[in-house]
Amino acid sequence: MAIRVRGLEKAFRIPNHRVHTLKERVLHPFRSTSYNELRALRGIDFEVGQGEFFGIVGRNGSGKSTLLKCLAGIYKADAGRIELAGRLSPFIELGVGFNPDLPARDNVVINAVMMGLTPREARARFDEIIAFGELEGFVDQKLKNYSSGMQVRLAFSVMVHTDPNVMLIDEVLAVGDAAFQQKCIDVFYRLRAQGTTIVLVTHAMGWVEQFCHRAMIISGGYITKIGSPTEVAREYLTENFRNVTSDISDHPTGAEIRVIDAWVTDAQDRRVDTIAYGETMRLHVSLETLTPIRAPGIAMWMSNEDGVRIFSAGAREDGGQLSDLEPFERLRQRRESVSLMFIRKVVP
Repeated sequence: MAIRVRGLEKAFRIPNHRVHTLKERVLHPFRSTSYNELRALRGIDFEVGQGEFFGIVGRNGSGKSTLLKCLAGIYKADAGRIELAGRLSPFIELGVGFNPDLPARDNVVINAVMMGLTPREARARFDEIIAFGELEGFVDQKLKNYSSGMQVRLAFSVMVHTDPNVMLIDEVLAVGDAAFQQKCIDVFYRLRAQGTTIVLVTHAMGWVEQFCHRAMIISGGYITKIGSPTEVAREYLTENFRNVTSDISDHPTGAEIRVIDAWVTDAQDRRVDTIAYGETMRLHVSLETLTPIRAPGIAMWMSNEDGVRIFSAGAREDGGQLSDLEPFERLRQRRESVSLMFIRKVVP
């Protein structure tokens, strides 16, 4: 077993009133400070096998990053036991372990030694580390002048070149650009094949299902589910979108057509709120015409959270043709794998 955690507890004391100035401390030297206790982890129990790629997911504030910091020894647990086998390499927070006033040359050697290499081994791997991070032109530049993406590339490169037995990786990889993330994916495939134990904290369910052997969800400091990546990803998405309501009513009604409804169904044509990574889905929209529309063209599209259109489909885009629409005729459009289905219904 690479990691074994039993009864792990961690809480933080958050003061209700903070003293910000020396004057305030002098004027009120005996003022008592009250605290609220935030229990970040509550009786955490799990195991990670040797060579297992293990995912940890959860909403912001659920306790997953606190758990990783306890595993790395950054936080001391209030109760419970943590057992780790082999050399540990954490990649948790941007800039942790780096000295911003030192150049990359010195930081690479210092970090590699902290992760278990000898100074000679660290210097021998220096060129390879810098080349992997594509930082050859910035070796003698102080890290405080590095961008966040450059720091991520340097830290990740040091980590993968120290031959760790156990890797702890938090969401900091999201800072890197697309080319660097692809390089990380290639490294994950290689390390997974080599049998390196990896614990990955992420919000990217695609990565969980692509790499992980197992995964677990943390919610409110508790483990709510441990299972297959597909099951955990679906549960996580369901938890995130459980309280999301349709915004169809917020769309303005035009003078010619009105949106009645829009929804998603799975491969069994069941109406669902979430779809797991890699699963088939169908998009539906129901419209009602208010005036005669000649030679109509209907399209639907999906955009990501940044407003970037990632998918579009429509009758004219696919070369299809629709006949004229009459007033108060309802039209339902369903987008399947390669075809469009139109169902006409006249509402009395």
